[in-house]
Amino acid sequence: MKEIVIEVKGKEWEELIHHCFEHKKDEIKVDGFRKGQVPFDVYVKKFGIESLFMDAVDHAIPSAYEKLLKENKDLKIACRPTVDIKAVDKDHVEISFGITEKPAVKLGKYKDLKIKKEEAKVEKEEVEHELSHIREQFIELKDKEGTVENGDQAIIDFEGFKDGKAFDGGKGENYPLVIGSNSFIPGFEEGLVGMKKGETKDLDLTFPKNYHSEELKGAKVVFKVTIKEIKERVLPSYNEDFFKDLNMEGVTDEKSLRSEIENHIKAHKEQEIEDKYFDECLSKVAENAKVEVPKEMIDEEIDRITDDFAQRLQMQGMNIDTYINMLGLTKDAFKENFKGEAEKRVKYRLVIEEVVKAENIKVEDKEVDDYTKDMAKKYQVSEDELVKELGGKDFLKYDLEVRKALEIITK
Repeated sequence: MKEIVIEVKGKEWEELIHHCFEHKKDEIKVDGFRKGQVPFDVYVKKFGIESLFMDAVDHAIPSAYEKLLKENKDLKIACRPTVDIKAVDKDHVEISFGITEKPAVKLGKYKDLKIKKEEAKVEKEEVEHELSHIREQFIELKDKEGTVENGDQAIIDFEGFKDGKAFDGGKGENYPLVIGSNSFIPGFEEGLVGMKKGETKDLDLTFPKNYHSEELKGAKVVFKVTIKEIKERVLPSYNEDFFKDLNMEGVTDEKSLRSEIENHIKAHKEQEIEDKYFDECLSKVAENAKVEVPKEMIDEEIDRITDDFAQRLQMQGMNIDTYINMLGLTKDAFKENFKGEAEKRVKYRLVIEEVVKAENIKVEDKEVDDYTKDMAKKYQVSEDELVKELGGKDFLKYDLEVRKALEIITK
């Protein structure tokens, strides 16, 4: 950590104070003046100039940090700085930035790591499983006479009783239940096998001991069940209508469908193997290197992981604070779960950057321009939008440097 103090004073500080006053005066009401019309000296006399300091400091910090960067171009800043106010009055403010510099990295072996990459193999059973899953999506339900069998869909009315009394959540009408889906407690679906349409039956059952409801955990109950309808689930044939409904390019018969499924599974496995191989290579390079990762870098990465997690939760309609409360954890305890992953990511990043230096990797402007075009086309956005979203062309240049370093590491 390195402390650097930047002073903002004189006219610059005075202008910031007046700027904050101009924004604040619209909220202030002083006797004898219309709202928003109070003069600066009257405001200061009534409220004190000190009341403007913190807003002015907030405005001063970004420009002070820019000044710090200009005056200390050799600094290799690792993460966001800490900020502290050393002194503030009507004439100046002293802002202290706590700078964490990137640590020294001493690379060990990072080439020819002798790590074996697995080969992607697709088993026949995997293709069959995926094929049955696809056919399930186009299943037909046909009215059936006779009795309920495993695999049928039974439309049922049911009500559960404990000690002769109906319990909450134990009732349903016209409920479609696939026999063998294990949707209900053990014994329920099995108890319907052999029943006929219109038949009513009492099922004597016991809830599992690990059931989520305290009231019903391990409880003996009776379900009164009536079969309203029985439907046979018919898988589609491999005919023209099925492949038309499937609407998969190049798939016109069972053989081409199986081939497409196999290729899809293989591509997925190859990506998993590639990801695992990259991780193993980087893990070995990091293990061979000597570097002490600053706590501040890890903390910042933990915050980044937490923010990503919060965004994914939000997409599912859940707030992260609610989620953490459901787990019975504090925010700090929850974030502690990410510490290992955060430390690994930071260390990987540091060793990759050191490989870029060791190999003297350079990226030309044309490469960045071509890469920008390809990325914009891939994500179907304009080049300007892409560059803006990613934070500038420097990021794209950095990304290309990293990719070139990874090619060397994983060769």
